[in-house]
Amino acid sequence: MSATTTTMTTATALPAGATATTTGTGANRRGAVRAVRPDGTPRWAEVAAKAAVWTTVPSGLWRIALGLGVPVGFSGELAAALDPLPGWGTAYLLLLSTLGEALALLTLGLVRPWGEVVPRWIPLIGGRTVRPLAAIVPAAVGSAVLTWIGLSGLFGGWASSMSDPEAPHGTSGVIMTLCYLPLVAWGPLVAAVTVAYTRRTLGRR
Repeated sequence: MSATTTTMTTATALPAGATATTTGTGANRRGAVRAVRPDGTPRWAEVAAKAAVWTTVPSGLWRIALGLGVPVGFSGELAAALDPLPGWGTAYLLLLSTLGEALALLTLGLVRPWGEVVPRWIPLIGGRTVRPLAAIVPAAVGSAVLTWIGLSGLFGGWASSMSDPEAPHGTSGVIMTLCYLPLVAWGPLVAAVTVAYTRRTLGRR
């Protein structure tokens, strides 16, 4: 019996809708392939890691603007102290913004090969396998601290700081708040990516 005849016979024997089910199964498989990278990293984890990197950008840019002397809305004695900032103050704000972004970029290591094998260009340890717990523990602690800071600011801390008469108000206050608001998501995003990394790396063992 030819393959065509066999296919026609099978299709005739199947109840209506069976072909649609088979097609749906194939689509589901293709969807599953797209949802997970070849190394086992879920696509959502990659998106979450990239989002975590961007959460620090607005506040970093706001601090850089402050450090460079751009008026951001402070008034009174506080404005006098900040305009202009001492040289060390500008350096501090630039360093703080750079450090924050560098820490956020480390999240990408949880979804990139260099989070499992140290890049070869790094002296002494290049090419070595990263022990999962060496990445999991700092990431978990960091996400917990960031989440606590974010929630503390969201539920009272930020409002208390902005209630200072010399703090930015009006449009300046809104801009400052919008710049810092994404930081609330930083901790939870790192936590989600850490869970995916833990499942992928420890699951292999």
